[in-house]
Amino acid sequence: MQMLNKRLLVLLVAVIFGAVFSLPSLIDTNLTKDMRKITLGLDLQGGLNLLLGVDTDAAIISRYASIASSIEYEASQKQILLSPIQAQDASVQFDIIDADDIPALNSMLDTMRGIKYETSQNHYIVAMTPLEQDEVRKQAIAQAISTIRNRLNEFGLGEPSVTQQGRENILVELPGIKNTQQEERVRALISKAAFLQMMAVDEDRVARVYSMSDFEAQSANDVILEFAESTKEASIAKKNGQEIPKLLLKAVPILDGSMITDARLAYDDKHRPVVSFELNSQGAKRFADFSSASIGKRMAIVLDGKIYSAPVIRARISSSGQISGDFAEEEAIDLAITLRSGALPAPLSVLEKRSVGPSLGTDSIKASMFALIGGFVLVVGFMIVYYSMAGVIASFALVVNLLLIIAAMAIFGATLTLPGMAGIVLTVGVAVDANIIINERIREALRAGENIARAIQIGYVNASRAIFDSNITSLIASVLLYAYGTGAIKGFAITTGIGILASIITAIIGTQGVYQALLPVISKSKRMYFWFGVSYAPAPAGASKSATKPATNSAPKVTNEPNQAKAINKDK
Repeated sequence: MQMLNKRLLVLLVAVIFGAVFSLPSLIDTNLTKDMRKITLGLDLQGGLNLLLGVDTDAAIISRYASIASSIEYEASQKQILLSPIQAQDASVQFDIIDADDIPALNSMLDTMRGIKYETSQNHYIVAMTPLEQDEVRKQAIAQAISTIRNRLNEFGLGEPSVTQQGRENILVELPGIKNTQQEERVRALISKAAFLQMMAVDEDRVARVYSMSDFEAQSANDVILEFAESTKEASIAKKNGQEIPKLLLKAVPILDGSMITDARLAYDDKHRPVVSFELNSQGAKRFADFSSASIGKRMAIVLDGKIYSAPVIRARISSSGQISGDFAEEEAIDLAITLRSGALPAPLSVLEKRSVGPSLGTDSIKASMFALIGGFVLVVGFMIVYYSMAGVIASFALVVNLLLIIAAMAIFGATLTLPGMAGIVLTVGVAVDANIIINERIREALRAGENIARAIQIGYVNASRAIFDSNITSLIASVLLYAYGTGAIKGFAITTGIGILASIITAIIGTQGVYQALLPVISKSKRMYFWFGVSYAPAPAGASKSATKPATNSAPKVTNEPNQAKAINKDK
């Protein structure tokens, strides 16, 4: 029989694959620094754990403001005269001035998705359908997850985990946060709404802004907003002991940050950091139409409910603009990131915060490695003592199994967490269990008098059924844990799932290839205890199981004697 066979080739490929791709994660050298390696999770390298709550009611209110802006813009394009549109918490209300325009207005509203409207004479009440409200809430969660993930990726954090937890909560895990300053910056980056709006200044009433109440402003379909503390206007007012300046703005914005396609750090003519932005075609058209009709008037750039600048429009503006303020360069970069990654559709609140220090992560790694190495040594020692050379072969397969797990996790960019380490330790037990079943089936065949080649074949055939059944059920459990679990549970599911697949390759395919390669050597040797830890002498090669049993043809057939006696008596 040839030394090299298909199963042994599979094992050799697995050894090379596991060694090459697991090496960067095990040894940090110049040769492996650019190769993929396992990323340690929050509980192993330290970091920040945040549970965020999403205010989806605010997303509904924001959607109504967007609907009001769209109605106002579309009506102006079709030259339909409307009273000032009021965007409320649960509806948008307005009156139509000319009753002859009612058919055109109804036709326009019918084309808008997800809304319903009621009319009473010339008064309109527009509301979202229940299905649309549910969709807005779901989209708010999904968009918040996507926005947070984009911001963290652009910030440069490696392997952030952002997942939905429950109906309206988001779990954020940030490995590698090492100090309080970095933590505060990341929290500000995550929670910053970055809701940008271009709003017209109500030039007719702005002079009365300091004497006007919020209710009066609302009745005029306006809103009173203050300048941001970082602006030049606010700084001058603070130095003079005055209150922060504010402006009266029209409540319905001209456009919002959803129309931004790009935002970058730039510098003004005095080399001060600003944020420049570009608009999409829809935003550019709206911006151009408004600016051309409002030359000589002011337009406020509002971010998260604060005015950052209110320049006078000198000429028609189309597709770009900039946000100026007394920014530090780092603040301007973070603002550009938040605008570029998109606005949060709803405010976030921190429900729970946990920080894991790097020293605690190091302790976790040491404890996990002690458990893994200790368990591995005990298992290997038992296998070698109890199964002799078969235990050595099984232990080698176990090492290959571990290398395959590390290599697969490195290739797919998986994050290793503390539960993942527990999954690896569990995998050691699962993998060695397969080898124990195989070795016991081989022993049973040898004790029954089978020759070595036949005993190995029977052992693998009989053991494979039980191993496949148990591994498939375990693999299904791992898939379900990964699909429906979060955070730490996913890490456990990944390592156990990869370990199960690796154990099939090493235990069922690989070790059988080793036995097939060593079969001539084992057959010549009569030391079954050395190879399998069993003292029974096998039958010679080619001998059948029946040939090893004593002949029983000469034994008397006592069961027939009573019947024969009865027959003789009848004859008499």
